[in-house]
Amino acid sequence: MKTIPTVMMAVVAGVVSGQETKPAGTVKDGVKHVDAAGAKALLDAAAKDGSKEGKQKVVILDVRTADEFKAGHLKGAVNVDFMGKEFEKGVGGIDKDAVVVVHCQAGGRSARSLPKLKALGFKNLVHLDGGFGGWEGAGLPVEK
Repeated sequence: MKTIPTVMMAVVAGVVSGQETKPAGTVKDGVKHVDAAGAKALLDAAAKDGSKEGKQKVVILDVRTADEFKAGHLKGAVNVDFMGKEFEKGVGGIDKDAVVVVHCQAGGRSARSLPKLKALGFKNLVHLDGGFGGWEGAGLPVEK
């Protein structure tokens, strides 16, 4: 019986402290959702296996504005402003079969971009929950 209150306290503590209690790598509407640590693990694995034949390509798609991107971004990211007029054209050169890790600053714009990207034929979308701010807040490397 002590186990249930202990588990409940842990869940409440996580909610009160602002920590997410959902498991890393959840899937919603056909899109995998990861936090900063999950995204880093995915990118590290892709970099490690990048030289192997047949390994699926991973693209980091930053949907923030050009000014936000210039202020700091993930290494190797492709910048296409979701709110810009040329979004469809800008993502047109990205391999639709690649794993595409999508993010903005906090997660709002990138979440809104997902249905559009799916409609354009992207098959392997990964959303960085918490966005660039979550990545940076986790102390992970950025380029300027």
